[in-house]
Amino acid sequence: MSNKQKKNSSPLVYSTDPNYVAPGFEDDQAMEEVPAKDQKIKVLRSTKHRAGKIVTLVSNLIAGEEEQEKIGKQLKTFCGTGGAVKDGEIIIQGDHRDKVIQWLQKNGYTSAKKV
Repeated sequence: MSNKQKKNSSPLVYSTDPNYVAPGFEDDQAMEEVPAKDQKIKVLRSTKHRAGKIVTLVSNLIAGEEEQEKIGKQLKTFCGTGGAVKDGEIIIQGDHRDKVIQWLQKNGYTSAKKV
């Protein structure tokens, strides 16, 4: 076996079983639900790789993709600005850390902190 191949890789190439899940490809739905009050969410200001433009990042939010999209949309509406959800982070255009923390605490994420 060469160094480029995984040592624990399965020899299985294709399966006709519709319920088969390959090792390492678990569903997002299998993710544990963590209560909102127990999540340690970080809210920070960043300009990295954005041509000097300021954005507010919300990270460490444990939720499914759909839930993150929903929260991102609500935060963008609350702040009155644009943004996106990428790589598990919610990006809000501009420096809205105080507004974001206010919204998160109002909606049950009591341990959200400004970093």
